[in-house]
Amino acid sequence: DECLMSEDIISIMDICHATGNAHLLWFERLLSNHFEGIIAHATYDISAAKIEGINNKIKTLRRQGYGYPDDEYFFLKLFDMSRRDYVRNPKSHKFCD
Repeated sequence: DECLMSEDIISIMDICHATGNAHLLWFERLLSNHFEGIIAHATYDISAAKIEGINNKIKTLRRQGYGYPDDEYFFLKLFDMSRRDYVRNPKSHKFCD
């Protein structure tokens, strides 16, 4: 499965190289630079989305809380933030029946 995929990508790279078109040569370089990552992602379906999301939360908390008294308090805030449930589209008003 992995072998067939790598052969297909290599054949696409060969076609791009044979054309001599500047855009397709750029695409060939892009594929060759990221070849191993493309195969790994297709094989293992691994994404860095969770890590990027955590980094984004840390940066946001650091901007919001400029001047925390010490690092321990900052880490406590991070732990507290990680325990909260995330609501993607919160309701702006609560309606009662």
